[in-house]
Formats: sequence, C-alpha cells, structure tokens
Amino acid sequence: MLRGVVSSSTTTLLPKPPQPEALLPIIQYRVNSSQLKCSPLKPSPYTSTLEALLQPISNQNQPHHLSYAPLFQFLTGQNFLKLGQQIHAHMALHGIQPNAFLGAKMVAMYASSGDTVSAVTVFDKVKNPTSLLYNSLIRAYTNHGYPLKTIDIYCKMHCLGLKGDNFTFPFVLKSCANVLDCWLGKCVHGQSLRFGVEFDAYVGTSLIDFYVKIGELRDANKVFDLMTVRAVSSWNALIAGYMKEGGIRVAEDLFGRMPCGNIVSWTAMISGYAQNGLAEKALSLFDEMLKEDSQVKPNWVTIMSVLPACAHAAALQRGRRINEYVNRIGLKSNPSVLTALIAMYAKCGSLVDARCCFDRIPENEKNLCAWNAMVAAYASHGRGLEAVSTFENMVRAGVHPDAITFTGLLSGCSHYGLVEFGLKYFNSMKTVYFVEPRHEHYACVVDLLGRAGRLVEAKEFIDKVPMQPGPSIWGALLAASQKGKNLEIAEMAANRLFVLEPENSSNYVLLSNMYAEAGMRKEVDKLRARLKHLGIKKNPGCSWIEISGKAHMFLGGDISHPQAKEIYNLLEVLLEKIKAAGYIPNTIFVLHDITEEEKEHNLIAHSEKLAIAFGLLNTTPEVVLRVTKNLRICGDCHTVTKFISKIYGREIVVRDVNRFHHFSDGACSCGDYW
Repeated sequence: MLRGVVSSSTTTLLPKPPQPEALLPIIQYRVNSSQLKCSPLKPSPYTSTLEALLQPISNQNQPHHLSYAPLFQFLTGQNFLKLGQQIHAHMALHGIQPNAFLGAKMVAMYASSGDTVSAVTVFDKVKNPTSLLYNSLIRAYTNHGYPLKTIDIYCKMHCLGLKGDNFTFPFVLKSCANVLDCWLGKCVHGQSLRFGVEFDAYVGTSLIDFYVKIGELRDANKVFDLMTVRAVSSWNALIAGYMKEGGIRVAEDLFGRMPCGNIVSWTAMISGYAQNGLAEKALSLFDEMLKEDSQVKPNWVTIMSVLPACAHAAALQRGRRINEYVNRIGLKSNPSVLTALIAMYAKCGSLVDARCCFDRIPENEKNLCAWNAMVAAYASHGRGLEAVSTFENMVRAGVHPDAITFTGLLSGCSHYGLVEFGLKYFNSMKTVYFVEPRHEHYACVVDLLGRAGRLVEAKEFIDKVPMQPGPSIWGALLAASQKGKNLEIAEMAANRLFVLEPENSSNYVLLSNMYAEAGMRKEVDKLRARLKHLGIKKNPGCSWIEISGKAHMFLGGDISHPQAKEIYNLLEVLLEKIKAAGYIPNTIFVLHDITEEEKEHNLIAHSEKLAIAFGLLNTTPEVVLRVTKNLRICGDCHTVTKFISKIYGREIVVRDVNRFHHFSDGACSCGDYW
C-alpha cells in the first residue's frame, strides 16, 4: 500500500522529505547484500545510475514531474519497493501529481514489485489516462494472474475510445485464452486488424496462442500463414497446439521446417511426444540434444518434459542416466526436477529411488506437487500405511491437500485394505479440508469397500453419489464383484458400462471371465458373439522388460523374438519345477473347447511370463526384473511369479494397469489383496 502519499493540505504536518542523496547508501547496501558481499561502499552500476537520475530532483526546490519518470523506470523490475515508495513520497510532499506518462511508469514500478494495490491507486488518481497508462495496468493484471481484471480494464479503455496497440493486444489475448473467452478474443483479433498491428510478431504469436488454447487450430494456422515475419515463438505456439490436439505429423513437419529452433521448440516436441504416448520418440529427441554437436542443450523444463516418457516406457535405466545428467548440470537440488524424478522412479518401479529424491528436497521447499507425488508413489505400490503417514506429515508441514492428494491417499487405503482410514479421509474432504469430491474419489471408495467384500455397501454408496455415476465408479464395482464372486452385482455394473463405454473390451472380458469361473459357458459364448457382432476387438496382452537400457516387448503367445526358442524351453523347464513345488495351473479362464494340455500351454505363453523368462535368461541373479503389462495381471501369472521368485531367488517387480506387485521369496507385496 502507498504510504506517505497525502494531499497538499496536510503537508505541514509531515516531516521534512528525505533528500534523494540519502537513498544512495540504501541502494548500495541492497546491491552488496544481493551479491552476498560485506564490503565498504563502492560505486556500482546501480548507485552511479541512480546518482545521475537523482540530480535533476535534488538540485531544484520544485522538481519537474518529468524528472521522476526515469527514476521509476530505473526501479522497475529491481524489486526496490521501499525505495520506490520513498521517491513517491518525495514527489507527493512537493505537491506533484502524476500525469498519464509518469503514472504509467509508477504503475509499472509498483506492479513489478508485487504491489498491485498501489499500482491501481496511482492509476485511479490520474485524471486524463492514455493508452500508455492503460497498457501498464493491463500488463500488471495479466502478469499477476488476474485475467478477468485485465479484460475489464481493457473494456473500459475501449469505451473511452483509446486505441490498443502491439503492447495491449498480447496481454489481453493471453487473458482471453486463460478464461476461454472466445468471443472477446475474436473481437480483439478484429481490432488488431482495424488498427493495423495484426502482422506484429508479438500480436501474431499471441493470436496463434489464443486460437490454440481455445482449440481452434484452423484459425491459428490461418494467422500463422498470413504472418510476413514469423518469430520463433510463433512456430513454437503452433507446434505446441498441434501436439496438444494429437497432430503429430503436422507438428513434426513444422519442427522440420523451422529456420532455427530454440530450447522451447525442442521441449515442445519432447513434451508432445510424451503426452501422446510416443515415449521412444521423446527419448530419442532428448538424446539428440545431448550430442556434442547439438546447438541446443536441455534445461530443467526439458528434463521435466522427458521424464514422463521414461515412466511411460518403464525405462528405469534411461531415467537414471537422465538423473546423472541432472546432477552434472547443477540441477540436483531443483525442487521441480526432483518432484518429476519422484514420479518417474515410482512409475518405473523403484520406490527407494523415489523416496531418496523426495528426501533431497528441503523441508521448506516441499510444495503440494512434491507431497502429492510421494503419496501417489506409495499408493501405486500398495504401501497404504506409508501413504497415510506421508499425508499426515504433509498436513503437519502446513501444506493444504487438494483433489489429487486425496485420489492418491484413497487409492493407497484401498490397495492396502485400510477401509476405516479411507472412509474417514473421504468424509473429511469437504468438512475439514474443503475439497469437493470428484468422480475418481467416489470410485476409490467403491473400490475400497468392494475389495473388503462389502459389495452391498458399495452398491448403496453408489446410489447416494450426488452425480451421475460414470465409468470409473461402475468399473470399480465390476472389478470388486469379480473379487467377491458376486455375479448379480457384476451383471448390473457391466450392463451400465456397456452403455457408458460400449467399445471398452475389458468390461466384456471381465464379465466373461466371471461366467467362465461359474461354469456358465453359454453366457461366455454369448458375450464373445456380442463382441464379434459389435466389431470390438479384445486388447491384446502385452508386456515389456528393460534389459541394458533396451525395452523388449512380448505379446501373448509371441514367437517373433530372436530368443523365442530359448524362452519357451526355459518356460517348459520352469513349469515342471513349479509343479513339483505345488503349483496347480488355473485354466478356468482359458477357451473350453481345447484339451487341458493346450490350456496349460496357453497359460505359459502369457506375455508377462515370456518377459520374465527373457529376463532370467539375460540377467545375473542380483538384478531386479522389472516387467510392465498393459492390462491387469491374471491370477495364474501372479501365482507363477511367486513360485519363480522363490525357486530362482529373484526379486521381480510387475507393474500392471492398476498397481505394482513386488515379488520376493515366494510372496507378493500385495499380500494377495488385489
């Protein structure tokens, strides 16, 4: 807030204004403190410049108001708010009221120092505002995250008949994009055409960014094609837009045609590949940046963009190499990078590394994202107690949880069977933490109750949900019904899902498996016929394992791998060993019109078993085998993997679509509660 700015009628009651020269030691002290030096006062660029700027107002009894403008401009962006306030007070005590030009400089100074209230106060006191003054406040509101206020002040400017320019439109367009105000944004576009600034590089880029954010890529492309001079930022905005909408080939073409891409261009491509599930392309492009002859090197934003690609591909070794690069370039203490590393390590199956990264973040720098990442990490690995403990530590640290926090927390409670804890946290969301429950939270509670065998209670809970239950909620009930072997509730949930997501084959497969387990072969055949009639294909089971930095993928019954013969030979031997140890094949879900021997062969050829066998063939005993599967691990594979971990003395981590399973010495971390 402004202090010392008063009317002329009260001037006699105030102390004598400070002489401008008195500010020099303060400036010098601030400069030396920011440089962490304890040294005697010496001339610096700051003090020498300020001394020159102070001369016009220190040598006159009644300084001219224009003499203050360079001072406020000098202080803009320097975070010298107190000094700016003192100069403002000096001006006010001399009875000088700012005109539009001086007011614009003062608004910019206050806004850049974070004092938007004083900026608005100065703005309101200027009698004859100009476009320059309005631009300074529009910029202030936009940079401080007040898009609606930006739009409001622009409308007032327009009503006064003041013309916008290339300093006005970029900020207004950014605000329109942030609140998805399509109509006003297009009006601003029209005004930029009317005032002849549409070909300005900044305005053009802002228009592209606006159309990209409201999802109108065709119009963004039109603006881009009409630009006579295209800044790198224009290319980047369009590339990011096409990547966001899944237009990979167009984005690649733009990237290839760019005269000279910068770090933003490369990061946009890597981020786009990762978000569109093209992990290998993202990692390959990142590797190009690391080459010695590359003109563009990764920064912290690039690293945060590529780490999700490692997580998607379960490429732990690639992720560790990126972590080493992070340490080499001095980012090992960057909280944002460490948070991204937590998520990457957790999704690649290394909970220990995830925790190490979390512990490296100083306590006072652990923000909501870091805590959420750790809660989610424990939840995905079935470590419910640790998820709860982390949540409680987060609250004690004064960090307020959000909807994402509770998704991880409730999921952790569900996977570990902490029913009462989960219900307590769900009920406290609105009353204690003021977080409105969403579909995913209701789905977690249904899963929580269903896993505990409380299916009727789960169904009653769905009936009380204050919104239309979506696929996530009915899907949770269907999965819980399979575990609880309740065919009646399963059929009801499945029929709802057939309407809500008719092309999702997994719902049909799950109900079909329940019919098979109940010996209802006619119902199984009906469901398969229905799938065929609707043209819905079952998602093929697919697993992959990373060996020596290379991912090896296997489909069910796959014989295409170069080591296929050795893999199947090992599986035959393995089958005999685990049978001798007490294994009984679970052939209930296999096609019923084949022999029992053929059923066993089908089971042994499941993709996760092929991946594990490949890992056994190509690694030494101390190496942890990490397998990722695109679907839920089947019951037989879960049992077989426990036997393998016991007989071969191996630690095996399997990540399926729901969670991680850590197998060791014949047991799984899930405790068969999955």
